[in-house]
Amino acid sequence: PDMLAISKEVRTSPVAKAYDLSGSTYGSYADGDTSDLFRFSGPHGYADCQVWACITAKLSEIRLSGTTSLSVLDAGCGPGTWLKRLVISAREMGFVEISARGFDVSAEQIQQARVNCRGLSSLPGVRLEFTVGDLTHTLPEADNSFDLTLCLYSVLSHIPLAELPSVARELGRVTRGSFITTVRPVGSMASGLVAAISDVRRLRHDQRRNWCEVELADGCRAAFSFHLFSTDELDSLFKGIFEIEALEGLDFFHGRFAADPRWNPPGQDLPQALALELAKMEKHLSANPEYNDHANQLLLIGRKLATARQSDKQRPKPKLTLRSARQH
Repeated sequence: PDMLAISKEVRTSPVAKAYDLSGSTYGSYADGDTSDLFRFSGPHGYADCQVWACITAKLSEIRLSGTTSLSVLDAGCGPGTWLKRLVISAREMGFVEISARGFDVSAEQIQQARVNCRGLSSLPGVRLEFTVGDLTHTLPEADNSFDLTLCLYSVLSHIPLAELPSVARELGRVTRGSFITTVRPVGSMASGLVAAISDVRRLRHDQRRNWCEVELADGCRAAFSFHLFSTDELDSLFKGIFEIEALEGLDFFHGRFAADPRWNPPGQDLPQALALELAKMEKHLSANPEYNDHANQLLLIGRKLATARQSDKQRPKPKLTLRSARQH
């Protein structure tokens, strides 16, 4: 909807205000340099690359089933980077009908998404739209509408705790295939959330109140709900809605070793030898559930229970993990 159609409740929510305030700089912080969509640069580059491997594995699985149509929802889409990657890749995989919707509580981020993805909807067979919406409200789609539902990076952390169960059920209701989400775990590094930590003057997070206060370097301030998840909590939230195929920690080291623009010269990427060693340690720790809460992200991959049961009757499938996704 246009701005005039956005409810006052959505326009004035603290989370919407925070990401409206961040504007176009949020995309640069969250997604890195997107002039090359698949380079996965910036402090979140390693985690982004692993998440993308899981997404492409799911797309391949759907395509190998013989279908050439695809429907996708990105709940909390931000500036639209993930849907842009997905639509481009899906067309290359041979999908000829692609219907994708992204929505976000921030009108400014939706505007950025429309600009970033302009031209894609004019491609043959592509229907791509971005709308302003609140995940705590009932979604407009019918039951079992989407082959793949995404809810990535902090979106669920902004949902009030009391509303998380109903949000999880609603995400399950509209999904007929697979679901991928990432959240911040309790042992993750401090994050500016709406901006790079280098652009933050003051940061305070109260885990007991699930509340975060940020003052940016330019003096602008934002305060909003934010919750850090434990692995068991995330598992319990979606168990019974999805068959949990993977629940693993992401980015134990890479975010900590990423170049800091306040100190390192531009283009100072990790040396290849160090990056390879870190990747080995990442694989080792991600395979051990007791370390998950100390990663920078928690990744959950689920398959709609009814779909999973039907698939199991047809032929057993190995569970998708980060390790198996990397092999696709």
